[in-house]
Amino acid sequence: MANARNCDIHDNPEFFFNRELSWIKFNRRVLGEADVKHKPLLERLKFIAITSSNLDEFFMIRVAGLKHQFESGINKTDAAGLTVSQQLAGIAEDTHELVKFKYRYLKNILQELATADISFADITSLDERVQEWVENYFNNTIFPVITPMAVDAGHPFPFLANRSLNLAVFLGRERGETHAAVIQVPGVLPRIIEAPSNGEKRQFVFLEDIIKHYCAHLFHGYTIKDIVPFRITRNADLSIDEEDAEDLLAEVEKSLRQRKRGQAVRLEIGKTNNKHLRELLVHTLSIEEQDVYEISGPLDVTCFFKFSELPGLEHLRYSPMGPQLVQDLIGTTSLFEAIRERDILLHHPYESFEPVVEFVRQSAWDPKVLAIKQTLYRVSGNSPIVKSLAQAAENGKQVTVLVELKARFDEENNILWAKRLEEAGCHVIYGLVGLKTHAKMILVVRQEQDGIKRYVHMGTGNYNDATAKMYTDMGLFTANDQFGADASAFFNVLSGYSDPPVWNKIVVAPLGLRERIKELIDREIEFAKDGKVGRIIAKMNSLVDKDIVLKLYEASCQGVKIDLIIRGICVLRPGVAEVSDNITVRSVVGRYLEHHRIFYFGNGGDERVFLSSADWMPRNLNERVELFFPIEDPNHIERIKDILDISLTDNQKAYIMKKDGTYRRVDKRGKTVNSQLEFYAEAQSAAQVQNITIEQRLKPLYKRAE
Repeated sequence: MANARNCDIHDNPEFFFNRELSWIKFNRRVLGEADVKHKPLLERLKFIAITSSNLDEFFMIRVAGLKHQFESGINKTDAAGLTVSQQLAGIAEDTHELVKFKYRYLKNILQELATADISFADITSLDERVQEWVENYFNNTIFPVITPMAVDAGHPFPFLANRSLNLAVFLGRERGETHAAVIQVPGVLPRIIEAPSNGEKRQFVFLEDIIKHYCAHLFHGYTIKDIVPFRITRNADLSIDEEDAEDLLAEVEKSLRQRKRGQAVRLEIGKTNNKHLRELLVHTLSIEEQDVYEISGPLDVTCFFKFSELPGLEHLRYSPMGPQLVQDLIGTTSLFEAIRERDILLHHPYESFEPVVEFVRQSAWDPKVLAIKQTLYRVSGNSPIVKSLAQAAENGKQVTVLVELKARFDEENNILWAKRLEEAGCHVIYGLVGLKTHAKMILVVRQEQDGIKRYVHMGTGNYNDATAKMYTDMGLFTANDQFGADASAFFNVLSGYSDPPVWNKIVVAPLGLRERIKELIDREIEFAKDGKVGRIIAKMNSLVDKDIVLKLYEASCQGVKIDLIIRGICVLRPGVAEVSDNITVRSVVGRYLEHHRIFYFGNGGDERVFLSSADWMPRNLNERVELFFPIEDPNHIERIKDILDISLTDNQKAYIMKKDGTYRRVDKRGKTVNSQLEFYAEAQSAAQVQNITIEQRLKPLYKRAE
């Protein structure tokens, strides 16, 4: 058998990368989009904000977790052989480098915006008329809100909320004595304020710059010697004792209050020569020197999310790419009839998420629908799906909703929705003890002429109509009886005391998914051993699970060709001779966030394709309720193969991972392939009907649902 060899690597750290350092490399690729010169300026600015938001979450959860381990005396090694202290040191080194690039790119973007007549002004550079306007804004709007807080023996250093922006003020008296004070920049006011300007030029000032310029009014009798902006990032990982919690909702609400008061894990501070202020902050917050980030530029640049959407600046953004109608639904007058006739595959955001929203809305009003059951992990702030579920309950239907309260940073939003659903008469459940329910499924039970019929939707992404416009995901509508039976059993397991059944079609984590994945890989190994073609293509967000990585190495050693398309973290080392030289890893970073999980196995010519809510990570396979389901329609299989092929040939937005863990952009020579633009062009071509909105095309469905 050609290319087969023994591969005995076991736990050799040489063949694994650290997950945290891999994540930083991913965020570096995201940041790279801010330096793409042909990209519209505000789109580049948005990637500055995305990178900053990503870093915030990384420190609040991952770095905080490592620090907690170290402080608890745990300094064990990971798969890559790094101790906790070595990981923290590596994170600090790589993140400091990342932050330098971020502010270098930001400076370039702001300079280019200035040439486009959009400037962020220093207050002293404004003309007298505009300075008068800014001073009035300070006196009338800002001054009544802010409160200076002294720091001395009688005034302990104030508690400052996680991610709040603050000003440290160094004050002097004529007698030579010095004092310190803190001003919290009010989060209730706009961070970026547009000042009056002449003609077509637009000028903006930062809220903290206005406070810095005029805050002498707050300290009569004192001289301001220095003002330094700073920002604290705190441990925000919730600690919830589910076993002893009588009321999980109340326990999560309690933990949310504690989140704001977690231990400080990062200090961002403006560049300063004032050692007193710097030492005061470092000492008071008990921050390690490696966790201090001195910034030349505005702190907390997540504010550019809102700024990049500012009206009147459309010429500095991408032209809108409206989602197309799913090709299988063109001409449809009833979703139920369409789904009953054939499985329907959806590819978001290129194809509209509206059919999923309409599926729930129509189910709420359809007199034949008896019950709706759904999982909710993350939903939008004004979710039409949640509204339809509440309406369904009010219309007398049996509605069961699993709301995952532990969806990180969406806990507060999910608690709000859970309470509203309960008030409307829905049966709300909060999942299984010790597990997050990350699976995406809707089950609609309908009374039809020939009996009860079950309609199912499963997907790779959340039931969030807002993020569905930005995340790439896939979903499946089906009325297949075996899927319907699995869906009923799935919800029975979640809501009651039912043991998991023998599933017909789906596989559910944490019981069985890891084994199923390894079984599918083993089949490719056997085909390769028999001299046939072994082939795997896997697209996901992250690859971290050590057992799966070892199994992929084994497959590579036996000659199985493996292409991995992994947006973010990857601990597998590709291209190592006699270990992983049959494995490639690439990452696509573009206009949309690559989010779908797609898995292809050659299976000796009888190709198998699966979609899943799960990445190949220990948390997904061991600690979450996840779905893994097959795509069986031959046309859909061909379509997904085409999606994978285009992703593998992308030479505009793809990076190739080298065996040393670094990434390089794919060679751009040859035919230009931007996979995301290709997918949109395909959806647009398939829809055929141009210049007609999704709402107009689905109008018959809306009439039925009213």
